Amino acid sequence: MDTFNAYRIFDENNTIEGRLVEATLDELSQGEVVIRTAYSSVNYKDALAATGAGKILRRFPLIGGIDVAGSVASSSDDRYREGDQVLVTGYDLGVASDGGFSEYVRVPADWVVPIPDGLTPFDTMAIGTAGFTAALSVVQLERNGLTTTDGPVIVTGATGGVGSVAVELLARLGYEVTALTGKDDQHDYLQSLGATTVLSRHELELGTRPLEKATWAGAVDPTGGAILAWLTRTTKYGGSIASSGLTAGVKIETTVLPFIMRGVNLLGIDSVLCPMDRRREVWQRLATDMRPTHLQTIAREVTLRDLPDAFQTLLQGKARGRYVVKIG
Repeated sequence: MDTFNAYRIFDENNTIEGRLVEATLDELSQGEVVIRTAYSSVNYKDALAATGAGKILRRFPLIGGIDVAGSVASSSDDRYREGDQVLVTGYDLGVASDGGFSEYVRVPADWVVPIPDGLTPFDTMAIGTAGFTAALSVVQLERNGLTTTDGPVIVTGATGGVGSVAVELLARLGYEVTALTGKDDQHDYLQSLGATTVLSRHELELGTRPLEKATWAGAVDPTGGAILAWLTRTTKYGGSIASSGLTAGVKIETTVLPFIMRGVNLLGIDSVLCPMDRRREVWQRLATDMRPTHLQTIAREVTLRDLPDAFQTLLQGKARGRYVVKIG
């Protein structure tokens, strides 16, 4: 193999854009493990990085893609052998180190996660960073005391990558799930994933009082902004909100009253630097009791050539579910 296809992002004349190129192994970032890519995925963060809509990349040029799954092509680390099925999400992949939008990826061995029995490379990328973030959110809510008998759990931005997977994971575990979406034509989709109730964001009354009616036992929120502020005012006594995103804004305007009068917990969810022991634990649960069964419904398969359209769809808020990039 002399050259292979990759989607590399450039900063040329203060304009950030990506294009399909031919790359070589010698050009890739350093690491002990070379992965022959089967699939990658497209996350909101990838769209921000590849278009310059967000200051994500720490060097140029760089191959994009914060997720990768495939088989080990070579390894100088004894933990991995040729042919092992592995995945990488987070760390510096696709941010400061060449990422998953490439037929071959080279990474540090400490970033690599063996794909658990019960999941395929396609499955792991249909889950990807977004779905892994959803799973982290659910696990953290449970660690903070959430049980299926506590009442409804709301998922905001429910048709997105985090939201779609979160709806299914919660429903699979037996929770009563309310899905909040701005896409009024996607209610049937969310119900097919297990949502008991679907709320339209366009009809949502956010209210103005420091404390509104206590409704939610827990929440998975990848949106932030005014929606997150509303969640702090409407979560039940002792309930928790797992906050992982910013599609609705980075600022929240609220008061301390939900925290000191209802004991509401605001849980920060970060998938990038998640410790490896927890990372493996969550992937194992995604392969067992939390295994999604609607990945073919949630995921849409694209190629490297389709990436620009996928980025724009995500940035315009028109995406549903997950984009899986077939590479191998």
